[in-house]
Amino acid sequence: MKKILLTLCIIAGVSFATQAQKFATVDMGYIMKNIPAFESANEQLNQVSKKWQSEIDAKMKEVQQLYKNYQTELVFMSDEMKVKREEEIIGKEKAAQELKHKYFGPNGELFKKRESLIKPIQDEVYEAIEELSKSKGLDFIFDKSSAMSAIFVSPKLDISDEVLKKLGYSK
Repeated sequence: MKKILLTLCIIAGVSFATQAQKFATVDMGYIMKNIPAFESANEQLNQVSKKWQSEIDAKMKEVQQLYKNYQTELVFMSDEMKVKREEEIIGKEKAAQELKHKYFGPNGELFKKRESLIKPIQDEVYEAIEELSKSKGLDFIFDKSSAMSAIFVSPKLDISDEVLKKLGYSK
């Protein structure tokens, strides 16, 4: 009787072990640092960013100089000249802010440049990770360099469609 019970426990344990999910981690920072194309793209982004920032700084310096001149000449100006100068200063400051937004805004030139240079490299890395996960039978891969976020989850573990169906949004 003990042998049968022991055998059943072993079979149950083995079947439970085969159901366990397999996990792995990657260090995306390490991977990216070891891809020469990524380092080159990063350097290009840094150079263009510095160039654009110096252009914005020059415009802001011009605004500051105009404002200083305005303050020193204020007592000699008529009301009409004051308004004209103030509008000129405000216009140049607004232009500098628009340029900053154009270059560094959420959908600015830097974002677009980063998308064109770095995204293809990241996509290639993610494809390699996905292929590895499939060949090794991994269910989760965590990026240990970014607060352990899942960068690949096996589609068989994705219950998104079931959740949508339960909420009444079935396909």
